[in-house]
Amino acid sequence: MILCVRFRLEPMWEVLLPRLVELLGEFTPTVETAPPCEALADVTGALRYFDRSPAELASVIRVRALALYGVDCVIGAGPNPMLARMAAGEARPGVTLVVEDPAAFLRDRPVVALDGIGRATARTLCGYGLDSVGRVADAPLAVLQRLVGAKTGRELWERARGIDRAPVVPNAVSLSAAAERSFPYDEIDRAEQRRALLSLAGELGARLRTEGQVCRSLAITVRYADRTTTTRSRTLPEPTAHSASLTSLAYALHDALGLQRARVRGIALRAEGLTDAEGAAHQLSLDPADEKARLIEAVADRARAKFGPRAVLPGSLAA
Repeated sequence: MILCVRFRLEPMWEVLLPRLVELLGEFTPTVETAPPCEALADVTGALRYFDRSPAELASVIRVRALALYGVDCVIGAGPNPMLARMAAGEARPGVTLVVEDPAAFLRDRPVVALDGIGRATARTLCGYGLDSVGRVADAPLAVLQRLVGAKTGRELWERARGIDRAPVVPNAVSLSAAAERSFPYDEIDRAEQRRALLSLAGELGARLRTEGQVCRSLAITVRYADRTTTTRSRTLPEPTAHSASLTSLAYALHDALGLQRARVRGIALRAEGLTDAEGAAHQLSLDPADEKARLIEAVADRARAKFGPRAVLPGSLAA
């Protein structure tokens, strides 16, 4: 049995996700993180060990998340990840939706509700009258493969019958990383906000380089005194973990918000589209200053690894 837990995290508090995943790890070691706010947990063994039903175990998880971190969640349960995610999408806060009969759960749903079925594929299927999951499940496999291709047709045929062969992969590589700063009071000074961005970009860059990753885009979230938030994102010219590049884009996103004496409570940065650094292409630069900055960055990383994260800081942050 798989649980899909979607924590109701505000954009500023996505950094709590690792702690919430650790909470799930107290029930099962097989937990897969899906940032910014979702996790899959294989609780097949936990149900037997704790002698509880999926709904009862989900209730314990929900209560502990609320008690320890003040975070509510919605939980769906099913025999595989696809059904668990679909159940979580329809579950209400405080109520766990458990899929016990996959065929009945799926039959009357539109075909676009299935994982991996985009609008183009759905239009093709609807053009032949296959507009519901039940009709797709009843169609011959050969017909589906002629319509959408051999591989896609096989996957569609299996999913329409509630079959999802994807395993829950513990410790899977995260697709995003976030860091946030909260101000002790409503901050209206633009210079202080930029100092926070400099610190956040440096923290994210160091974390990505340590883990051998690069990001494709960057998102900024600003939380105001009235608890509302604004989020903007932009793609980087090339995948990178270079702190200077992340800082430049963070400044550009901040400037684009046009904050004029806005009362800011906190700022968060999220690096998105993480990939392995070894597989990322890097455009060589003829600018000696860029090469020098990267060499200095590598030396600073070694110093931080040996003496701590504050061993080397930009001058504006050390003051």
